[in-house]
Amino acid sequence: MDLSTPWLSQDAARSAKLREVGIHSHLVVPLRARGITMGATTLVRWKNPEAFDADDLLLVEELAARAAVCIDNARRFAREHRAALSLQRNLLPKDLPTPTAVDVAYRYLPADTHAGVGGDWFDVLPLSGTRIGLVVGDVVGHGMNAAATMGRLRTAVQTLADLDLPPDELLAHLDDLVAHLDEAESADRHVPGVIGATCLYCVYDPISRTADVARAGHPPPAIAHPDKAVEFLDIPAGPPLGLGGLPFECTQVPIPDGSVLAFYTDGLITASSDRDIDLGFTRLAFALAYPDRPLEEICDDMEHLLLPDRPRDDVAFLVARPRSLSEENVATWRLPRELTAVGQARSLTTEQLDAWDLEDLAFTAELIVSELVTNAIRHASGPVSLRLIRDVNLIFEVSDGSHTSPHLRRAHTNDEGGRGLFLVAQFAQRWGTRYTTDGKTIWAEQLLP
Repeated sequence: MDLSTPWLSQDAARSAKLREVGIHSHLVVPLRARGITMGATTLVRWKNPEAFDADDLLLVEELAARAAVCIDNARRFAREHRAALSLQRNLLPKDLPTPTAVDVAYRYLPADTHAGVGGDWFDVLPLSGTRIGLVVGDVVGHGMNAAATMGRLRTAVQTLADLDLPPDELLAHLDDLVAHLDEAESADRHVPGVIGATCLYCVYDPISRTADVARAGHPPPAIAHPDKAVEFLDIPAGPPLGLGGLPFECTQVPIPDGSVLAFYTDGLITASSDRDIDLGFTRLAFALAYPDRPLEEICDDMEHLLLPDRPRDDVAFLVARPRSLSEENVATWRLPRELTAVGQARSLTTEQLDAWDLEDLAFTAELIVSELVTNAIRHASGPVSLRLIRDVNLIFEVSDGSHTSPHLRRAHTNDEGGRGLFLVAQFAQRWGTRYTTDGKTIWAEQLLP
């Protein structure tokens, strides 16, 4: 357009400025993409004496259309980037719990640093009886789909761990879940299924000083001993998650005091330029040496020695320093299968609380122990044992040889029984049941003052 255009002639200041510079032809083209106007581009001509013509307009419109698409793509990418970061913040643990049984440190380093999202995850799960669940998993791939699948698996592990399942049984249930997810998502061509996933689950018991470990196609854990070389535990590898129908094996490993356990995803040991796994294991062993150092320092060494500036795969690792629970904080008794054992259990509990200077908890503790022992003698089979544990909370455990599941119910007014577990649930902070190869254990926790 020329400078005689009505809207420009009404702006005397701008018109005068354009004439001063020597501009004689002016072109304004909107930036539109996908039905949205995002702005306009302005072109002027002053040295070239020819005015803009129809060919110039056609060229500028084409350039403006392409530029508008690029700008809209950038806007969409920024929006997805914010959504991906929000997804990551909500899927990964914000603050890991601080149980007394272990000290932990960790790193999460996604390969897609722009999106900040990958398929690796880790978790620390407090379990009953002061035990701790440690889990590391890896979903193949990057981006939103891998992160969403990771979130599903992490939630499933938390739910299954709350049932106090052994590691091999937990992985079997997780394997079924991945297979179902893959089948459901593969039916929709627009939603990619689960390409592959691996997981390692470990349960550490600070009383027995052992760890039960099972893995599903995941790299083996490492243990750094205070007095000998770093060891990679010989745990059966198991199949990756989602294959279905194949068993997982659980291995119990003694954990000496002063050692450090390391759990990691395969991106850590294949990060070298030649992806040499043996070299990765060697470097990891070197980084874990001297386990008496602070855990954060060990994590820094693992990151610096094994990872390049731009890792090609997501990396997550978790290092834990287990701590044992001293024998003076645990008391265990075998009880006869007679109703007189209820009174004996109350007396033993009172004496032990006196020894622990916890006399103020005696009334509630006697009630909880009475109900748990009574239920075991009346409704269960096999030998009955009582165990008290003093930790952050006071823990009561009654074990028997039966696999029947106790149920919490509300007794009717005229019922003579059925209120035992209801009373336990009211007075205990939390309670539950876990099953063993020999039977089951009903446990309850009471807050310490």
